[in-house]
This record gives sequence, C-alpha cells and structure tokens, in this order.
Amino acid sequence: MHAGGPGGARRKRRGRDCWPLPRAVQGAARVAGAGDNAGMSEPCNIAAALPHLARERPGQVAMRCPGAGGRYDLALTYAELDARSDAIAAGLARRGIVRGTRTVVMVRPTPEFFLLMFALFKAGAVPVLVDPGIDKRALRQCLDEAQPQAFIGIPLAMLAKALLGWARAARVRITTGRWPLLADATLAQVEAEGTGAGPQLAATEGEEVAAILFTSGSTGVPKGVVYRHRHFVAQIEMLRAAFAIAPGGVDFPTFPPFALFDPALGLTSIIPDMDPTRPARADPRKLHAAIARFGADQLFGSPALMRVLADHGQPLPTLRRVTSAGAPVPPEVVEKMLALLPPQAQFWTPYGATECLPVAVIEGRELLTLRARTEAGAGTCVGRPVAGNTVRIIRIDDDAIPEWHDGLQVAPGQVGEITVAGPSATDAYFNREAQTALAKIREALPGGGERIVHRMGDLGWFDGEGRLWFCGRKSQRVVVDAATTLCTEQVEPVFNTHPEVARSALVGVGAKGAQVPVLCVELKRGIDKREWPRIENELRQLADGFVHTAKVARFLYYPKPFPVDIRHNAKIGRERLAAWAAARLEDASA
Repeated sequence: MHAGGPGGARRKRRGRDCWPLPRAVQGAARVAGAGDNAGMSEPCNIAAALPHLARERPGQVAMRCPGAGGRYDLALTYAELDARSDAIAAGLARRGIVRGTRTVVMVRPTPEFFLLMFALFKAGAVPVLVDPGIDKRALRQCLDEAQPQAFIGIPLAMLAKALLGWARAARVRITTGRWPLLADATLAQVEAEGTGAGPQLAATEGEEVAAILFTSGSTGVPKGVVYRHRHFVAQIEMLRAAFAIAPGGVDFPTFPPFALFDPALGLTSIIPDMDPTRPARADPRKLHAAIARFGADQLFGSPALMRVLADHGQPLPTLRRVTSAGAPVPPEVVEKMLALLPPQAQFWTPYGATECLPVAVIEGRELLTLRARTEAGAGTCVGRPVAGNTVRIIRIDDDAIPEWHDGLQVAPGQVGEITVAGPSATDAYFNREAQTALAKIREALPGGGERIVHRMGDLGWFDGEGRLWFCGRKSQRVVVDAATTLCTEQVEPVFNTHPEVARSALVGVGAKGAQVPVLCVELKRGIDKREWPRIENELRQLADGFVHTAKVARFLYYPKPFPVDIRHNAKIGRERLAAWAAARLEDASA
C-alpha cells in the first residue's frame, strides 16, 4: 500500500465534522494570516479566512481583473472583498438565499464572480457551477439535475434561462446587469439591501454541502460533484503544504475557479485577459504583459496554456512557481518552460480530478529525468502521493465495487485502476446514484467507522520508488483480446517522438474484447498531407520497436486538430476520434 497518511477517517472536533489531516498539514481550518483564535472552533468554511485577512492585510489587493480594454482597472482589496461579500450575503438572505440554498452562478471571472462566491459561502448557500462551454443540451441536463432554488447570472445567462428553460424551478433570479431584466433584482440592489448588516458567516460544519461542481464531461455527460465544506478546507491545507505556499504572493490563475483558493491562502490574484474556456488561443503577449506588470510569482494553467507560453519563447523572470494540470504535460513543453523560468523556479504538474484534488505531484526536472521511460511506454509519471492521501491500485473492473477489501489490489508494478482515500476525496455525485456507485467504494476502518475510496477512472501503477505512473483513462483503454489491453498513455508517447507528429491518439474500433487498435495522427503545422504515406511507414517502424505498440493495427491521418475538452483544451476527445476511425475503416472495407 502506498500512502501519505491516514487521510480518510472522520472524527468530531469541537462540534465540527472535519477530516483529520496528517501532521504536515494539520490546522485544517487555519488560514493564511489567521490570528490565534482561528481553528476548528470557527465554522468549517473556506470564507473564514476573509475576516482575518481583512483585519491584518486590509490594503492588500485580493484580486485584480482586466476591465475595458484589458486595463486591469478593476480591483478588490481584502477589506473590500470581506465587507462587500458580507453585504451581498446579507442581501441574499433577504431574498431567500440562505444556508443550503442551491444557487446557479453564471458569471464571468470579474469582481462580481468572486464577491458572489464568497458571499454564498458566507451565507452557507450552495453555489452550482457548470462549465460555460459545454453542449447546451448537457448544460440544461446539469441544471435540471442540480434542482437549483436560485439563479444568478450575467444578462446573457438570464436571457438564455428564459429562452431555453434553464432551471425553471429557481424561485430567486438575480442579474449582474444594470437593470433587473428577466430577474427579480440586480446584484447592486442586493448589495445595497445588505449594506450595514455587519459580519456574515454561517456556522457551517464539515459535512454540510458547500458547492456542486459539474465536471467538464470530456469523457461523458457532466456530473455534479458534491463538495462538502471539509473538502475545500482540506484542499487549501494540502495545496499550501505540497507547494510551500506563503501569504503575500501574487498568483496568475488562468483557470478562474482556482483563483477562489487564493484568498484563503493570502495571495493576490491577477485574473488574465483571456477566454478561460479557450486557453490554447490565449494571446501570450497579454499574458506576459500582466505577469511583468504586477510581478506575478505564481502561475496556474493547463498544458495548452503552457504550450502557448513555451512556444512564445519569452523569459518569465518573476515567476517562482508554475503549476499545470488537466492532462499530462508533454515533456518538450516542460523542458521549454523550465528554460524560460529563473533557475530557482519550480514547475509542478499535480495529478487529480474535480472529484479529488490534489492526489500526487511531481516537479518538472524529475519528470524530465523519466522522459525516456515515458517514450518507451511506461506511462507518464505523476509523482508521489500528497501527504494525507492513501493511493492504491486495484484490478480493472467496469462494474461497481460496494465494499473495499485488500484482495482488490494488484501486485506491485502491475497496471490497474488508481484509487484515492483522503481529506479532499469527495463522496458522491448529486442526483447520480448509479455513477456514485461506480466511482465510490466504502471502506471499513480498523478502529471503527468508514471512509470513502474514490475510483479515479484512470489506469496506473507504482514504481519501486513509490512514484505513481498514469497510463490513461480506464474508459479509453483498448481491449484487443483476453491477453492484450493497450493504454493510451503507454502507446501514444512512443509515436509522439516522431518529429513530424503533433499528437497521436489510440482508439479502439469494435466491441471491447475484440477491438482493433487504431492510431489517429495529427501532423505538425506545415507538414503536407502528401507526406503521410512516408510518415505512416515510419510510424510502423517505431511500433515494431516495442511489444505493446506492435499491436497497433491501423494508422489514420486526421486532417485537422484533434477535438479536446472545453475546460483545459488538453484532454483529447478520443471518443469522437473512435467514431471517426470506425467510419473510416467501414468505408475502406466497403
């Protein structure tokens, strides 16, 4: 068993139901800058940090956002964020948005978004967040499943709600617009109604639902992940300990939801001037200008965003910590980014998911020392488990596993499904009992009680040094026969070494157990498609160099960029490619 600590059992602490953390990350309710009175006697709530920071760092900018023309003239200090979110929380309560009220939030990453989110946390309400770029039919399904009682959105969202029938049951409607069109009130009116009401912080306990966050749906219909207050509190402490985050830093989070962690960590957030749903299309000049202007020393972004910066090739001298997640970061991108950073800077690639984050971490320099193993088919190393997590590998099974037993685990070094039990591992999907049963295992603890083991839906293995290797999604594995299963992250890196290949994607055509393994190939820009016959022959020669890649039967040239997920623009849409490949093979055999 590979573990970073007990990380699973729950116990009561001073009446607050929170998860115990290992010694390295104890003080789960303590926040950056919190005084001696902070601790579990306070509500288990991510917003509990704000009053302390407002007293101790009132003038520090909590967040700065690009206004008209990207001038970054929109800012909130910690004192303003605390006072205004208090007023909004009080105003929301007058409108019936109180502890436990499920509230859809469809607001762009502006000051209003952050004010609203912290107001909802303070009120004990339950924000419901859905990726704005997902298919509109899936979006409606998500909102119907969440059964929201309130809806807060920009004018365009209010219009879509009225025209498309989103969240019909929501009895309270608030818009961020100047006028209450299609709404009961504006956010400005709500804030005015609550001004002067004083501090607001619901006495939330760890087990209470804090938010419902819908997954991107990159490998299926999006599911609403139930976050309890203890999950957010644990995440803050695990991130702080894993990356040695100290208050006072300046963060540049290119994925806005991650900016919500910054106030609890005592950081200043600089929200980038870009479309957060299209990081691959971000303008590197704008990113560089903001990083330099505000002296950002931390950066979070998807692998697609990292490629934008890496290809731009301009040094990033102020950065001390860069973090990239959402999908494996290609080794050449890691190498380029490290060359652009100061010598003492660190490039982290944490592993996790909406349901459980962070799980494991690895620094870029160590990752590069393992590049040859990745390109030989070992998978991508995602590092060692974060303190507090118990990470174990179980046999591959597509069915539900109700109860944990040690017989589920595979032999050391064998590929299986990655499971995690720990303080940030969520325990349910909202209104999705079948999906919850497939993803969660109940484990009885020796001293009594139980914990939830989350099945990551990813395949991987542990090496002899306790490092976790990611081999691909379980749902995307290709099962050729009873003796042969191919994993995407063990096959694709072999072919990605070809100098003219931008990306490759392994897919299976046919029924599992008798699938034809097909490699879809996206060529680099500027490579003429007439070169494909030569390149295909060279790829076949690469395949013959390894036993597992020699099983790849067909190679198909894909004439445009691969489809990718909407959140990070990094996860390849292999399901769509599989359908395309099946059609191509059918046409060829006709």
